Amino acid sequence: MCAHRADNDNDNRVNRTTAEAAGQQRCSRPERSEGPAVAVTVALFALFLLAVPLRAQDPVTQLDLRPAPDSALIARIVAEGTTHSRARETFATLLDVIGPRLTGSPALRRANDWTAAQMRAAGADSAWLEPWSLSRSWTRGRAVVRMLAPQERVLVAASVGWTPGTNGPARGDVVWVDTRTPAEFDAKFAGRLRGAWVMVTPAIPVANPEAPLDPPARAKFDSTLRAHYASIAARPGDLVGLERLRRLMSEGVAGVLVDGEKPNHLLVMRGSPANPLLPQVMLAHESYAQVQRLLARGEKVRIEADIANTLLEQPAPQWNTVAEIRGSEHPDEVVLLGAHLDSWDLGTGATDNGAGVVAVMEAARILAATGVRPKRTIRFVLFSGEEQGLLGSSAYARDHASALPHIQAAMMLDNGTGRITGVPLQGRNDLSLLWRRMLDVIPSQGPFTIEARTKGGSDHLPFLNAGVPAYLFIQDWRGYDHTYHSQDDVLDYTWPGDVAQAATVMAAAAWQLANLPVFIPRGTP
Repeated sequence: MCAHRADNDNDNRVNRTTAEAAGQQRCSRPERSEGPAVAVTVALFALFLLAVPLRAQDPVTQLDLRPAPDSALIARIVAEGTTHSRARETFATLLDVIGPRLTGSPALRRANDWTAAQMRAAGADSAWLEPWSLSRSWTRGRAVVRMLAPQERVLVAASVGWTPGTNGPARGDVVWVDTRTPAEFDAKFAGRLRGAWVMVTPAIPVANPEAPLDPPARAKFDSTLRAHYASIAARPGDLVGLERLRRLMSEGVAGVLVDGEKPNHLLVMRGSPANPLLPQVMLAHESYAQVQRLLARGEKVRIEADIANTLLEQPAPQWNTVAEIRGSEHPDEVVLLGAHLDSWDLGTGATDNGAGVVAVMEAARILAATGVRPKRTIRFVLFSGEEQGLLGSSAYARDHASALPHIQAAMMLDNGTGRITGVPLQGRNDLSLLWRRMLDVIPSQGPFTIEARTKGGSDHLPFLNAGVPAYLFIQDWRGYDHTYHSQDDVLDYTWPGDVAQAATVMAAAAWQLANLPVFIPRGTP
């Protein structure tokens, strides 16, 4: 998941600056790539990923859909999920043995094979891999970055994903490119940037996590953060995104410096195959902000970066892992549970999204262990390429386009390691009563909220865009803002008990939707 936080919800974050890597806006057009478009991606994060409340005066006629749960079976699902959970063991193998699962890496393929084998062994009727094609693969190499002036020290840094190396140490002055339009850029910087390392976004305000803010200070900080985003929001005619990167390349810059965006020298990694062949180096926020302060006071800042990455300029096959429990009466109608298997590679992909993977695998195990035979097929899909722009789920939706009208619902988990606390209705406010009825049968796993709002940022979007009722569950935060995409996204910060609850909720919801007496109508009343 790649988005920004404003409260305790991944889709409403305002704590992440724009991607200097392409393809990172998780929007309704996941195939679109924008590069370092400060204005474009800020607008998407600020507008599309915001929670959308249902106005109180908007009456919504509820569809009177009544699940007919078998109370004894629901009790068995809850008991299996809560007392016999294997979440801890699954986490240990996925994270400590297989490790980070960068799209295009051998480790991701190993994870594909292992997850398919695990779900098959747990009792799924079948499990297989479905291929799709990545335009080019990328392998991270060394990245050593030093400040040479006005002081000498090594900086915490890493390459943005899918960017090239420097072909040896590349020294250059740092230049703050503060213009917005092509005309302003040409007037101030044309012919003056060769060999420079450039910064194109102001440092994001970052709070000290060890010094919690009282309410007045929090309000002031949030106001500063909103002002930051407003100041860099795109205006018509601005030079942004891939266009700006290409302009910088034509000027012969050494590369682009990007804000790491987190405190404590953690980095919010990102990037996609849409990136142009220009080195982009993510500096720890503390160093990025220092460099900007030095430049603002007129100091000369010079750095050296020695980066060695490998880019293969040819298509690379990738796979989604798929398993299912076949339906007994309507096998071609499907309830889909999903999460993304790929991760970034600074940590081991624990909270983003090993937790979702473990929950989906556990849901499959729970349902198989209880011996259920649903009326509709329950399918479990672990997508790859999510971090590069929902590539695996978009490929799945494209390859299964004719089957999408037969998907009863798609439910994803991708907001960290916390328990499920609710459901966003994703525009289907007419299904609020159905969700309340389904969640009321598992009171021990609640409480739950059902919220008339939308969430973006993950693999439910290709299904939602095709008209499928598709959901990204609301979860307890459990420090997700600290861990996601960073060096700290590791096993130590997981909550296996919460993931066991999430798996139980997903299993119970999937069972009820699979046995709902009717197929959910498309559209809203």
